[in-house]
Amino acid sequence: MEIQPQDLLKFFRARRSLRRYQRRPIPEGALDQLLEAAIWAPSAHNRQPWRFVIVCDQAKKEGLARAMGAKLRADLEADGLPEPVIEEDVGRSFERISSAPLMILLCMTVSDMDTYPDEKRNGHERSMAIQSTAMAGQNILLMASSLGLGACWMCAPLFCPDLVGAVLDLPPDWQAQGMITIGYPSGERTRGRENWETRALWR
Repeated sequence: MEIQPQDLLKFFRARRSLRRYQRRPIPEGALDQLLEAAIWAPSAHNRQPWRFVIVCDQAKKEGLARAMGAKLRADLEADGLPEPVIEEDVGRSFERISSAPLMILLCMTVSDMDTYPDEKRNGHERSMAIQSTAMAGQNILLMASSLGLGACWMCAPLFCPDLVGAVLDLPPDWQAQGMITIGYPSGERTRGRENWETRALWR
């Protein structure tokens, strides 16, 4: 199917990171479309190192949100932030995770990546797995937008991957990278971008 460049660019510009959702359930079949879009992302060596954890059970979402909130609170207290600031930050995190109708945790594994006798090249393989997983996440965000759904990538699992793995009982090699909350948007959001010229070099 041919897509006109101007239409594609218009679609990219219309996508927003939305954090508040209606209580409406996700339509049947939408999750399949989201994950089908994800697996067609490019991946290093075509190893497809992404792994997905679909969290739609309310008790599980709230349990994860509470556990992550406790870790966030401990970190902020160690930073010496005032209690009202901590309370607001922890409450906002809990609301964003627990109120989303659907949450997809994006994980990656290096189990199928190349291995080398030196840590430097193994580190590069890990970076490639992370990049591949992020591209799968971008596909989810774009597909969600095409379905009329709001979505937001949250990086919070990077700050507590072991905790997330324990709460969700993940396989040992599934390393949490981010979570995408998904639902019908509650309200709109506008946000601009810096011109690409301010982020580019000509050589």
